[in-house]
Amino acid sequence: MDYPVTGIHHLTACASGAQEDIDFFTKVVGQRLIKQTILFDGRYAHYHFYYANGNAEPGTVMTTFPYKRVKGRAGSGQVQSIVYTVAKGTLPFWVDHLNRHRIVHRHAHERFGQPFLHFAHPAGLEIEVIEDPNETREGWSTDEIGQAESVRGFHGPLLSVREIAEEETFFVEALGFRKTGVDGAYHRFEIGKGGAGKTLVLLHEPDRPSGSWGFGAGAVHHVALEVSDDKALAEQKGLYEELGYTDCSEIKDRNYFHSIYVRSPGGILVECAANAPGGFARDEAFNQLGRQLLLPPWFEHRRSEILSMLEPIRVPDGHGPVAEPAAITASRRTDATFVNEETEALTT
Repeated sequence: MDYPVTGIHHLTACASGAQEDIDFFTKVVGQRLIKQTILFDGRYAHYHFYYANGNAEPGTVMTTFPYKRVKGRAGSGQVQSIVYTVAKGTLPFWVDHLNRHRIVHRHAHERFGQPFLHFAHPAGLEIEVIEDPNETREGWSTDEIGQAESVRGFHGPLLSVREIAEEETFFVEALGFRKTGVDGAYHRFEIGKGGAGKTLVLLHEPDRPSGSWGFGAGAVHHVALEVSDDKALAEQKGLYEELGYTDCSEIKDRNYFHSIYVRSPGGILVECAANAPGGFARDEAFNQLGRQLLLPPWFEHRRSEILSMLEPIRVPDGHGPVAEPAAITASRRTDATFVNEETEALTT
């Protein structure tokens, strides 16, 4: 059977302070800030930041909501760690780099024979960099991190679950992953050719209490998987319903991509996403991504009101114009039904 999912699209988490989040992901992790916008849902204005590699490719995109109002509770049924790939032999550089920024980290460990280093975001989000000799994507260079040492994109998130069996059934039968290994409490699943950007790892923690599911600082909200277009989203929704996963959302327009959401049996929220026409460059030039706050058309008339609710931020040096890469495939709109999120958002 040909499944719609092809790999990782993005991860979305809740941070705390907006400026500390930008500084962490651009200076410590070393990603490119590619988009400043806002959370499309709810009554309150919150930033929505997007970070990626230099080419803003799916599978490299980390998105965050600075969300101080509520603190998340870590636990099972969540993304345990955000895992980036780096080149083989670069962990000593990352130890020195983290020490320069006074970021606490653990000693290097191995999972499935791959060494990795663990550290944390100021809000408590857990991060890993894992060596992968087969990684071919290009990273983003900064004043402190060269191309050779840069993070290239996601290897695949580490997902904490209390039970393996039902989550395994979901990822294999509903999404098309295959189980490719067990290393103690770690269960690896891959799709397509596998490896970086096409891997999920379940961490079996049968006695760990459940974590929070809603927005909360320090918690990853969801993992998003890539599909080709809106027709594939509709196919994936039909597959969920055929298998009894009937709580899948309708297709939502996220401006830069279109999405559906379903909660997996283990509690992890899984999105499937298809690039919208133009992708991240649909509302600003590719070589200027992330330089200014962009609002969806239905919020633009409320810009002053929204800005008054947001913490002032400064875009780091080194995020100026860059060369534009080859085009990224965009979704083609079909007859899928979209949810109008304009009506209730930002109203009191």
